[in-house]
Amino acid sequence: MSAVSLISLTEPVGPPDAPLVVLGPSLGTSTILWDDVVPLLADDYRVAAWDLPGHGTGPVARAAFTVADLADAVAAAVPDDTFLYAGVSLGGATGLELALRHGDRLRAAAIVASGAQLGDPGAWAERAAQARAQSTSSLIVASAQRWFAPDSIARRPELTGRLLHALQDADDDSYARCCEALAAYDVRSDLGRIDVPVLAAWGAFDAVAPEAKAVEIAAGVGNGRVERIDGAGHLPPAEQPGAVAALLRSFFASTSRKAA
Repeated sequence: MSAVSLISLTEPVGPPDAPLVVLGPSLGTSTILWDDVVPLLADDYRVAAWDLPGHGTGPVARAAFTVADLADAVAAAVPDDTFLYAGVSLGGATGLELALRHGDRLRAAAIVASGAQLGDPGAWAERAAQARAQSTSSLIVASAQRWFAPDSIARRPELTGRLLHALQDADDDSYARCCEALAAYDVRSDLGRIDVPVLAAWGAFDAVAPEAKAVEIAAGVGNGRVERIDGAGHLPPAEQPGAVAALLRSFFASTSRKAA
């Protein structure tokens, strides 16, 4: 399976001459995660989003892959020479690998609800085995507890429900391979090689990638900053789309001014 065929990328929406923003997903979700953020960015940016292997419109994975492979696939799929990036959880980890492997094309990266290393390898192996043996449907209850702040489901029932359906519909083996990619992922010792502007943001209720993960990223890279997203757990773009869009707009605008 070639790198570019690992993922699917939507057609950009927005002004044809505007800078391109590429949005990355969390494990178990799809481009749905960003549905309410895209319209808030598309006045001033061209916005595209990508799907993981076996998630949404992403092709089913036929072999093992790494987070670095996902970064290579995103870089291969993006049509522009340079672009801005924002990704959540596994999509955020992909953003750090993009900064390491394709930093000459990356204008800035927002790493949301993620880290330079995530979770315990043994726990990822167990989840991969569960997905293969019992399907991703068996993960819905635990995922809902991990993903959302206490009132997010009640406040945004339609979108949170669609995200949980996306998890249920994900290809079981592809999901498991994503877990295995996360088990092997650790770029903590490489953060010092990243010199593109990085925003590390975390949800105030996120127990998966709490504040310490964001602080570690911002402190380790050459040009990093940290922001908290109130009222959000592990999926801030779905839970607090207005706050996330405002944060991205401010961050991308500040990096563009510095570049100019």
